[in-house]
Formats: sequence, C-alpha cells, structure tokens
Amino acid sequence: MSRIDKLLEFIKEQPEDAFLQHALALEYIKIGEETKALEIFENILQKNEEYYGTYYHLAKLYERLQQNDKAILTYEKGMLICKKLKENHALGELQSAYEELTF
Repeated sequence: MSRIDKLLEFIKEQPEDAFLQHALALEYIKIGEETKALEIFENILQKNEEYYGTYYHLAKLYERLQQNDKAILTYEKGMLICKKLKENHALGELQSAYEELTF
C-alpha cells in the first residue's frame, strides 16, 4: 500500500483533518500530481484560513505553475496569518520566499 493509499484510508476516518489533507497534497506533489495537490491546499485554506503551514507550500506550488501573482498573494496572506498567530518561524520562511520571488 502506497503512502497515498494509507493517507486516503486515514482521511476516510477523519475527513476534516487538515494535517492528513496537507500530507496527502505533499505526496501528490512528489508524484507530479500538482492539480490534485492544488485543489487540496486551496480546500484546506478555504475551510481553515489559520492552517498556516499550507500557505508556504501552496505559494511554492503556484510558483511552479508559473502563477506568480497568486503565489505573491498567498505569501502575503500567510504572513498576515502568521503575524496574527505569532508564528514567527513560519513567518520568517514565508517572508524569505516572498522576498526571493518579488525582489
């Protein structure tokens, strides 16, 4: 059974678990299924905008898909959320990636 299959089984039991969804999206990226990953990441943030770990990965995925405007907006939104939640480590990662893209 693949990691994706295992995650899908866990998600059947806990369909609203953002951590499992996030992990599944990362696995899809590893195998080149960016469209599936994109859908999952966007869905996570639609349901819970404070799931701050997803902003970095979603923005990076937008960059890979050459959707830099969406990447910039995602980094900016993620930075606002991290400031609000006082998640300074994640804030630093988002700021670095944002600056790398915009400067």
